[in-house]
Amino acid sequence: MISVQELVLESPINPKVRLVTIGPEDQDQRIDNYLTRELKGVPKSLIYRILRKGEVRINKGRAQPSYRLQEGDVLRIPPVRVSEGEHKAPPSDAIKNIIKESVIYEDGSLLVIDKPTGVAVHGGSGVQYGVIEALRALYPQKKDLELIHRLDRETSGCLLVAKKRSALRNLHEQIRDKKVDKYYLALVRGRCELRHFAVDVALQKNTLKSGERVVRVQDQGKPSVSIFNTETAYDLASLVNVQAVTGRTHQIRVHAAHIKHPIAGDDKYGDEQFNRLMRDYGLKRLFLHAHKIVFTAPDSGEKLIMSAPLAEDLRRVLQALESTSGDASHV
Repeated sequence: MISVQELVLESPINPKVRLVTIGPEDQDQRIDNYLTRELKGVPKSLIYRILRKGEVRINKGRAQPSYRLQEGDVLRIPPVRVSEGEHKAPPSDAIKNIIKESVIYEDGSLLVIDKPTGVAVHGGSGVQYGVIEALRALYPQKKDLELIHRLDRETSGCLLVAKKRSALRNLHEQIRDKKVDKYYLALVRGRCELRHFAVDVALQKNTLKSGERVVRVQDQGKPSVSIFNTETAYDLASLVNVQAVTGRTHQIRVHAAHIKHPIAGDDKYGDEQFNRLMRDYGLKRLFLHAHKIVFTAPDSGEKLIMSAPLAEDLRRVLQALESTSGDASHV
């Protein structure tokens, strides 16, 4: 049996290179998402590999996975074969039910999900499937379901999913124009003495030799801004409401660590001693929750404010901190 790592770029199904001219319906879609849709059944690891190796070309040049397609682009798709032994198992009924129960809003063009912690937004990197695969299994008649943005696997809360191409383009344009406001609740180490402050430092994605992706503060990185508002300051920690002005990978987690207030339960950028202490208060995961998102509905033009309350396990942690804090300051 051929392993995923041994897959070759030739196939009896797609034996030739395909040249595709991008039309208006695919305008502004990320190339990795487009390829995932076009190359059904191909592991994301292979899609990212052919992008990295330059097998996929845009207008005869290499393309990054984050590249957004433009009308008129000529896309070269190489022949790709998946081993017959590599069949992806469909999402289980359990995960489909979890995602179905997590829908907090739906109209003709989009869905809003209160994404559970521990569930990836899409399959790949050792994860068979995520939110988008579960939704496609739940809505097989909806051929254009696509993620509008992403949340880390450990992060819970509001996640937007487009049901049609026009909605995807509309919301991506709103995000680019900074007309989508995203707010997160996070529990961070120590007492935040300032009620309102901004963190404005550039971030750079890096890949370690192990393949792990990390984000660091670096002057040559991309501009990144997070606005922190302290909700409650306990003896050991503070509950903060954070607006992600930009949407960089791991942005809030890295910004919080940079100002010496790492997020509780963060095993990548956090403080191990603080995380152990918070486990004594009942915390079993990253305390980062996308609790509110504000945007304009693509169909109606109405301003929508979607919110997802803190899950019960996170509320219990706050109650435990409140009960043991000698001077909990609600600001």
